[in-house]
Parts: sequence; C-alpha cells; structure tokens
Amino acid sequence: MNDFTQMGLPEKLVARLADMGLTEPTPIQKGAIPFAMDGRDVMGLAQTGTGKTAAFGLPLVAHIGAMGRPEPKGVQGLVLAPTRELAGQIADTLRDLTQGSPLKVAVVVGGQSLNAQAKRLERGVDLLVATPGRLIDLLDRRAVRLDQTRFLVLDEADQMLDMGFIHALRQISRHLPAKRQTMLFSATMPKLMEELSGEYLDNPQKVQVSPPGKAADKIEQSVHFIAKSEKQALLIELLDTHRDELALVFGRTKHGSEKLMKQLEKAGFAAASIHGNKSQGQRDRALQAFRDGTVRVLVATDVAARGLDIPAVRHVYNYDLPNVPENYVHRIGRTARAGRDGAAVAFCAPDEAGELRAIQNAPTPEEQRRLFLSFWNERDPSPGTNRNERMEEYYFRVAYANERYSRFHDRGWNTDRGEIFIRFGEPEYVEDHPFNYGTRPYQIWNYYGQGRRFIFVDE
Repeated sequence: MNDFTQMGLPEKLVARLADMGLTEPTPIQKGAIPFAMDGRDVMGLAQTGTGKTAAFGLPLVAHIGAMGRPEPKGVQGLVLAPTRELAGQIADTLRDLTQGSPLKVAVVVGGQSLNAQAKRLERGVDLLVATPGRLIDLLDRRAVRLDQTRFLVLDEADQMLDMGFIHALRQISRHLPAKRQTMLFSATMPKLMEELSGEYLDNPQKVQVSPPGKAADKIEQSVHFIAKSEKQALLIELLDTHRDELALVFGRTKHGSEKLMKQLEKAGFAAASIHGNKSQGQRDRALQAFRDGTVRVLVATDVAARGLDIPAVRHVYNYDLPNVPENYVHRIGRTARAGRDGAAVAFCAPDEAGELRAIQNAPTPEEQRRLFLSFWNERDPSPGTNRNERMEEYYFRVAYANERYSRFHDRGWNTDRGEIFIRFGEPEYVEDHPFNYGTRPYQIWNYYGQGRRFIFVDE
C-alpha cells in the first residue's frame, strides 16, 4: 500500500494528513496500519524516527472517531509511555491528527497538578496519553475509569515491559476490559519482552521493518578516545563548528549534566538542560526553546533518549557513554529523523572502554539466550525452584548487561539459592542480606512478582 488512501482510513483523516504534508506512509506505517484497521493486535518494531506514533495514532483516531462520546471519567483509547516528554510529544501528534474533529485528547503525567488533571477527566476523554505512575494515582482516586477502554497502546514497549514497569502495567491492566485491541511499538524488542508481551496481546501481527536495536542508516557515527578531563574542551571545540545547528548532548548523571550545561553557557553557547531534578515546567520550557531554536544545545540524561522527536537535531553527542548498551540506539536515534542525515559522536574515556565494547558487541537476543543457558547449566538451582519457569522468563535479566554478566560469570558467582535475577528500574532497598562475594558486600534489593522471588544485585 503506497498511500494512505488505500489503508481504509476515513477520507477526512486522509485529507487532514494531506494538510499536514503527509501523503506517503513510512514502512512501519505501511506494515502496521492495515492490520490495526482490521482490529488485530500489533507488535511494531522499527528504527527511531520512522513514524511509529502515526502508525498507531491513525488507527486510533479512525476507530474512535466512529464511536460515541465517552462516559464521565471514561477513556476510549489509552496510550502509555515511559517518560513525560514522550507522553507530551505523543499527545501533540494526536492533537494534530484530530484537529477539526470532536475527539478530545488529554495527557496526564507526573510533575503537574493531580487535581487539575482529575478535573480535566471528569467528562471523559476519547484519547488519553499517560505515564504509568500518574495514571495509577488517578485510578486510586477514582478520577478515571478504564472499564470502557477499547484500545491500548504501549509505546517504547521494551521499557514499558521492563521489570521497572511490569508491576505498574499489571496494576493498570486489572482495570482494562479483556476484550480490547492492544498495540506495542518500539525501536527494540528483546526476546524476553516479546515473550512477556504474550501476556497482553492476543495473536498479534508482528511488523518489523528493521532489525531491533539497529541505528538509523543515515547516522554517521564516530568515537573519540579521550581522557575524561579533556572531554569538555573537545565538546566545545566540536560544537563551535556548527553553532547554528541543533545538538543534543547526553550525560550520565543529573548533577554532571547540569554542570556541563552551565560550562557551555559560559563558553557562549545557547544551552539548556533536562533531567530528573528539573520540574516539569522547566523541562517543557527547555524543550520548547530547543524546538524553536532559541536554545541550540540541549544537555540531557536518558530521560530524553526515548521518543524525543525534533527533526532539526543534526548532532548527538554521547558525552558519557550509557551503561546499558541498548540505550545507545535510542540516544543516537534523536538525529537523522524523518529521512534526514545526522551525526552521532561518542566520547570514550579509559574507564568507559567496557561500555564501548558492550555497545559494539551487544549480543542478539539469541546470543543472550545461549550465554545464559551455558551459565545456568553450570550450576544447580535451589531446591524446590521451578528451574525451567525461571530460566525461560528471566534469563534476559542476567545476559542483558554484558559487563554485569561477565562479572558474575568470571567470579564463579554462587547461585546455590538461585537468586541471580536482575531487575532494571528503580530498586527498592529492603535490608542487609548475607549474600557477599568474598569480603566485598553487595547491595541487594527484592522484587516480588507472580509468587516468586527475584533479586537485583549491583556493586
């Protein structure tokens, strides 16, 4: 299907796309929209910047536009996103698509007034975009109902189904009707995430237009091997060669990113920052200034790595390499969007060599599976443990981060108790645990789910 007119979309929606200058669908849109219009559950995998939001947004608008008004506090279509920035961006796209129609789009995220958000939902909304935590807050207050929700979308599905979100997702799913259409979209979809998605999708149609985790083809990638103390001077030198172009700089910590932004301002750059210590209003203002070009350099932690869609971004700098290899793909995917060219530059200090190797040699899901199986089979699980069940569902937690996997494996980690599973997301500290490696203590957190015990271990 080479144009939107052949996909079963309403004529008014096709006309709206033409007004927006969109006449030819992207590959992920060509693959996903027809199945979504037929009511199928969809799992969509595509590189960042290829139009995933419209791939689920157009079917949502088409289907919900043919329905009646929502009930008080009701929601007809729900889109869940992992970050506030991505949620706001999705809502903006949906508002563009619904312009001129009676459909009502709302967004609820943390960092804003809960009472004001509850007030906006009183009459019900057609499309709600939310982060999981804030949606649970509203559900607990009975300010929103999901029992009539017929459409569910998980954007950046790998992160939504990661262990840090799975508990929240299960809380939300209890409020949703069993009969619904569900769609998952992401740039990456590890095998474990694909398996867990079976809990939420019914016989889904998988649409994959590029290998999961593959960076956009039009991104020119390079790396500078440099001492950590020299990074700032090199960044300023490189930024000075394209002062009129937008550049996104990724740091690892909130404090470090804020300090770097202030140093760039002192060097004469129009810079801003977004990270977890910024209020939602501050983050929104920084993003808007970056979009309209008032700010040319945006320094960010990984809060901005997923879903941020600013086509004019020409350069991405990995000032600090990510400690999760998969995040590299999401970071550099902020450039070369919508078919444009882009450049991604990484700075690698000597103590980041392990992170660079992990990015360059990140194993495929099948390789991760083989790594774990060889690791697991060398040791006996604790008595009474359902070995196959735990292995099949949680092998990815160990193999995901190569440097952590290698550390456990090389040290001959004692797994007699069978408690070696890693949970990503915010850890919950519980108590001291008599589980040490030699004389070096490890911090251990517990996560309880599905009647089994899992442990996140980190130095």
